Parts: sequence; structure tokens; C-alpha cells
Amino acid sequence: MSRTLGLQGILAILLVLLTAGFSLAASDRLSAETKDCLGCHEGMPGIVSQWEDSAHWNAGVGCYECHKAEPGDIDAIDHNGFSVAIIVSPRDCGQCHPGETAEQEASHHAKAGDILNTQDGMLGQTIGGEPAVAVGCRQCHGSIVKVNEDGSLDTNTWPNTGIGRVNPDGSKGTCSACHSRHRFSKEQARKPETCGKCHLGPDHPQKEVYEESKHGILYRAFEDNLNMDKPKWVAGQDYYDAPTCATCHMSATPNQSVTHDVGTRLAWNLRAPVSKRTENWEQKLADMQDVCSACHSSSFVEGFYQQLDSFVALYNDKFAIPAKEIREILMENEVISKGNFDDKIDWIYWELWHHEGRRARHGAAMSGPDYAWWHGIYDVAKNFYTELLPEASDACEKAGKPEVYKEIIAKYIDGRKEHEWYTKGFDPKKVEEMKAYYKERYQQDVK
Repeated sequence: MSRTLGLQGILAILLVLLTAGFSLAASDRLSAETKDCLGCHEGMPGIVSQWEDSAHWNAGVGCYECHKAEPGDIDAIDHNGFSVAIIVSPRDCGQCHPGETAEQEASHHAKAGDILNTQDGMLGQTIGGEPAVAVGCRQCHGSIVKVNEDGSLDTNTWPNTGIGRVNPDGSKGTCSACHSRHRFSKEQARKPETCGKCHLGPDHPQKEVYEESKHGILYRAFEDNLNMDKPKWVAGQDYYDAPTCATCHMSATPNQSVTHDVGTRLAWNLRAPVSKRTENWEQKLADMQDVCSACHSSSFVEGFYQQLDSFVALYNDKFAIPAKEIREILMENEVISKGNFDDKIDWIYWELWHHEGRRARHGAAMSGPDYAWWHGIYDVAKNFYTELLPEASDACEKAGKPEVYKEIIAKYIDGRKEHEWYTKGFDPKKVEEMKAYYKERYQQDVK
């Protein structure tokens, strides 16, 4: 027994020595400046512990290496004898990660702050107000970070980790939107919950659509088997049970490397009022289909994208283009003003494309059937037939221009087969076919 205890004691001592030796070796890689930082910032144990679990720590990259600033930098402050900046911008990260930074700066993510100059931004500022914009819109889209005269950051624009943040050094975006500080984990950035901070809600419900889809169901079932901590993380090789957002939009395949430009595989713009093909869409489609091919057959992939293209055409031609042009006709004929959101039909049209239309298109693109139909095209159709058209008619009557509405109906509704149900009612023959099918399938009459 004593000999056993002696062996255990020796092993314990060796373990302590080895651990201490490893810690000393890692400590030796840290700069003198970073060691000085740690001497004071041990009072922030959460941040220090996160960093000590990071790849940065293992590489000897510490506080000073990321936060150091030139004395002339706009956001530089004198901090205990060191010139540092609170914000670590993509430009700072680019000192070690130039490729990733260049891809990020070219991406739509880096331009997300541009929304502050659009109708979305106007809605937030006028209907909500500055406090709502600061904690709502800008926390996803990013703020223009302002620096006070004393070098401190303006609390109206900071803290902020919005993906399109405009930093004091002029760079756009923030790596910590996806790689949360101070661990900056690849694994965390690969999880769909990370994207879900911004990509959810009535106008961009990608998180909800993903959770409904077969992909999301598989992710919940096999999350522990996806090896998200692997360095290269190649679909079909390092994991195969389920994809995440990163799999499709950013991560490596056997034929493609990782990209930090999230738009390089998007062949459709599903955000706009009317969907259009993106620039160089053929190559982007091929790249996305390459991702799908890691787990699906070529016939499956081809069929899926044919269904998506048909769905987008349905949305565009039956609802989106007519709705857009109807509103424009009302403005051109001075039935409504050319301003935004000062007429009821402005709100109706906004929700038709910005909420319902986006839900529909993303539901189709991401295999979310409820979002493609019930939260999507069903709502689009209900809005189009029972809100937009009646409101256009009422507006023309109030303006004393009923002939304008007659022209709208003649151009967009009458004579178009897809709208015959609205002008003539349901096709009796089609109704009888559906009743017969229902009776055969469920052994009961349709009520």
C-alpha cells in the first residue's frame, strides 16, 4: 500500500512539474508589455481566463499585441505608460490574419452598417428613436464608433460588436462579432447560434428556418459529433452528420478553402424587394452546390435548386413585381405621396416584401417548409389580395382618380391566369378534383 501511495505521489509531483514547465514555457512566449498588462488586469479574471484558453495564448499573442496603438491614432489613449486602443479592429487582426481580413472587408457583412442610411434606419430613428437604434439596429448592423476629445469612446456608439461597425481607424466590421473575445474560438464561430444573434426575426428568420429544416434537426441530434474544434473542418471528411450556417457559407470543402466573404456562394439576392441574380452567379451557384454535394447526390442537388428557382420566379412574377409597380403607379399619378411610410399602402408593401417575402424566399432556400408557405407565400398572397389591392382602390377613390385603379387591374390582374381565382373564383373543375382526391385519400367528404 505504501509503495502504491509513493508511486501516486511521484506521479502527482511529475504532473505538477510538467504543468509548471509548460506554463513557464508559454509565459516565456509572452512579451514584457503583455506581462505588465496581466499584472493589473488579473482583476478581470473572466477575460484573462478566456484568453488563457485561446489559440492566441498558445501562440504567445497577448493583450499588448492586439491592443497596442500608435500615439497619433484617433482612439489611442495613454494607459499606464502604454499607448493602447480599446477597440481591436479588423485592421489590427490583419497584421496576423491578412487573408481573412481582406475577405471580410470585401463581404456584405462589412457593409452591414450601410443600412443606417436606408428605410430600415429611417424607421428605427423616427418611429423608435436613438436609444432603440443604439441597443437594437446597431448591435447587429454596427455603429459608427465616435471618439470623445479625451480619447474615450462615445457611449451612444460604444459598446458595439455589430458586424458592419465602422471603427475609428476607418476599417469596417469586427471579427469579434463571430469570434467573441477574448477566446476568439473557431468552434464558437461555427455554431448556428452565433449567426442567430442577428439572423432571426420577421424580416430575416434564417435561424428559425434552419431550426425547422432537416439540417437543424440533425444538428440538434448530433451536435456533439461534429468535431467543431478541428482546425480544418472539411465537410464530408471531418464531419458528416449535419451542416451549420458556416458549412454552407464559409467553411472548407474538399474542393474549396475557407472564406470570410459570406456572399461568395449566394447566387440569388433574397433580401431585395424583387430577387435578382447576383454578380457572377453561375460560379457562386457551382460553389454552393459543391458544398451540398458533400452529403447529397447530384440529382438531389439539381432538383433542389430547380425547385428554388421556380419558387423565386413565382414570388417575383405573381406578387413582388406587380406590388412594386402598383405602388409606383400610385405615386406617379399623385394618388399617394412620394414619401415613405406616410401612406397606409407604404406599410402594406413594406411588410409584403421586407417581412413576408423574405421569409418565403429564405424558407425555400433553406428547406423550411413552414416559412416557405404559411409564414411566407401564404402571407404574401393574403397581404396582396386583401390589403394591397383594396387599399390601392380606396386611395384612388379618395384621390378622385378611380380610373387609375381600373388601369392597375387591367394591367396586373385581369387576363392573368395566376389571378383568375381572385376575379372569377376557384376553378370548379379543380375544386371537384381536389374533393375527389381528398375523399379517396381520407375516406371522407370535404366540408
